[in-house]
Amino acid sequence: MSFLTNTSNIAVDERVSRTPWYLKTLRRPELGALIGAVAIFLLFTFVDTTGKFATLEGAAGWTDFAAPVGIVAVFVALLMIGGEFDLSSGVMVGTSGLFAGLLITQLGWNVWAAIAATVVMAAVIGFINGILVIRTALPSFIVTLGTFFVLKGANLAITKGLTGTVRVSGVDQGDGFDSARSLFSSTFDVAGTQFQISLVWWLVITIFATLLLTRTVFGNWIFASGGDANAARNAGVPVNRTKITLFVMTSVSASLVGIMFLLRLRGMQAGQGVGQEFYYIIAAAVGGTLLTGGAGSAIGASIGALIMGFAAIGIPYALWDQDWVSTFLGVILFSAVLINITISRRAQGGRKK
Repeated sequence: MSFLTNTSNIAVDERVSRTPWYLKTLRRPELGALIGAVAIFLLFTFVDTTGKFATLEGAAGWTDFAAPVGIVAVFVALLMIGGEFDLSSGVMVGTSGLFAGLLITQLGWNVWAAIAATVVMAAVIGFINGILVIRTALPSFIVTLGTFFVLKGANLAITKGLTGTVRVSGVDQGDGFDSARSLFSSTFDVAGTQFQISLVWWLVITIFATLLLTRTVFGNWIFASGGDANAARNAGVPVNRTKITLFVMTSVSASLVGIMFLLRLRGMQAGQGVGQEFYYIIAAAVGGTLLTGGAGSAIGASIGALIMGFAAIGIPYALWDQDWVSTFLGVILFSAVLINITISRRAQGGRKK
């Protein structure tokens, strides 16, 4: 009796079979955003009336818009992957700038001390958001919408009560302003063109978030928490702790942007940042982050922010009516999500063949 077996008829187990490189590429969540970014870049390069859009000067413009959006959008994407939303991230930008500005101008704090206190304040608010979501079992968009209105009202009332206006100004008179501004709101030269330092912060944060999401145990916890929280808990994942941490990180990232604006503008308006939370969510969604959680990409969120930068600079360069900017962003959101869904379905279909 022969013990030799004809292995040609043995089916290959899908769990150990190799996935072709093109299917891996198609399954990347940011692929749709990348395709959209290239198309939009080419569109505005073609319709540009100034000849500057595709130059370093144009790049300085669209990255100046995209960087602050991208810094927060990256962490909003991580939070969405974890299955939650934060609608207070926009107003937190203004709250942070006003908080630091009041400490400097009204209490005479050193700028660096005010920045440190602001980061702690933002972390506490993020922690409270997370705790309320976990303890009350309310949807996170309801909890953070409540936080949004609380902070929005407090920003206006406290600022008017202490300064008599809706603006905090004079922070450039505080000790440590110049050194803090050089780190958070200065510019650097590239071939004679000035770029904002926020671009460097954005790139570093995107790399950090990508490594965190794809190369650490905490990143696995994020995906598991957003994919199926009950199954994740049964597998030993600290779902509650993971989500609270993500809320804290999102609030802290918003405080960083608020500090950047405060130092750059040497003051802060009470309404600063209101409405920006939708930009962060759009950037994350355009970048391939599922609104239902469990899938997404930090790089994709940054690409989504870059697309917004293209639109913000490209539309005036093309001499289009800027009243259509929001409509354009809505079309981009719908198109990018549709492309992502289509590509994902094609990739899953290809896997079965």
